[in-house]
Amino acid sequence: MRALTWHGKHDVRVEEVPDPRILNPRDAIIEVTSTAICGSDLHLYDAVIPGMQAGDILGHEFMGRVVETGPGSTLRVGQRVVVPFTISCGACFFCRKGQFSACDNSNPVETQATTEPLYGHAMSGLFGYSHLTGGYPGGQAEYVRVPFSDVGPIVVPDGVADEDVLFLSDILPTGWMAAENAQIEPGDSVAVWGCGPVGLFSVQAALLMGAGQVIAIDHHPNRLALARDLGAKVIDYRHSHVLDALMELTGGIGPDAVIDAVGMESHGFAPDNLLDAARQKMLPGADRAHALRMALLAVRKGGRVSIPGVYGGFASQFPLGALMQKGLQIRTGQTHVQAYTRPLLQRILDGQIDTTFLISHRLPLEDAPEGYRNFHGNQNEWTKVVLKPGQAPAPRR
Repeated sequence: MRALTWHGKHDVRVEEVPDPRILNPRDAIIEVTSTAICGSDLHLYDAVIPGMQAGDILGHEFMGRVVETGPGSTLRVGQRVVVPFTISCGACFFCRKGQFSACDNSNPVETQATTEPLYGHAMSGLFGYSHLTGGYPGGQAEYVRVPFSDVGPIVVPDGVADEDVLFLSDILPTGWMAAENAQIEPGDSVAVWGCGPVGLFSVQAALLMGAGQVIAIDHHPNRLALARDLGAKVIDYRHSHVLDALMELTGGIGPDAVIDAVGMESHGFAPDNLLDAARQKMLPGADRAHALRMALLAVRKGGRVSIPGVYGGFASQFPLGALMQKGLQIRTGQTHVQAYTRPLLQRILDGQIDTTFLISHRLPLEDAPEGYRNFHGNQNEWTKVVLKPGQAPAPRR
């Protein structure tokens, strides 16, 4: 089959690789009909997440048709399914508590040991991400093996287009959980750093949860326009002093809740961020935490901090004093996708949530390297890229 493989910094290639096969009774094989490039994939593209190996298949946002099942799978051949990016067994201590992204059984024993010194515990498995999270082949491919297929995938009703539900695989539940973690109360002021896909879905979710005002912070005009269209007030950090602007918009108190949807590669020209950028070039796993530092300083005393943005290692100059002295609450983590797919699917079917506004480009799988280059280098125009493995590439001139 054809698949997009990682070969180092800014080097991804569509190659011929072996077809996946059933390895365990609960496995299923999915023929991928739609897959997407995630902002988290850019951390791999920039080689700042450790644990990647040449030839690894990328991609953790995907859906498709079931073409083969193991005897323990509850899926049927021919069903259309969306697959959560988190791989979860459904039976361990954490899965039983609904904390699916903390699954104890989805990261193979041989790769668990690499995360324990870094994080204190073994991390759970993720599709197409890193050998820190199991080294599972991802979904930017023609076919993919889905472990624990009786737990993760959600069957899509007939007549529903791929693009209406594809983002149930990751970014829609991630944005929803980010807003939920912010513990939004009616009338709250909520500030969201980053108007990428997760940030925009966080804006959408916060408004649906009753926020009085949502303030979106970014510097890409098109992404800020998308946030404004959703109902947010916007701050372009290139032209405004963010902390002053937030104080003005919140009557001098500060936002009740803040959401860092940027993560470990935040941009900006502050001295602390320039130092972060230098460290990250020298040390994979170092985080550029400028957006998080700003969020912690901006949120009101006694406020809530939600961090859906991906961090992989260690951040310097972390304002621990502000966190403690202001009495802040922090909630974060990989998304417990399986806890959100069904209620969010119903909201989509009921017309409460539209996800298609985010899609800027649709490409065949063969053009995935171009998609990565542009999603990385032209984020103003390339807001979300959907790849179609069954689509023929356009003729080259």
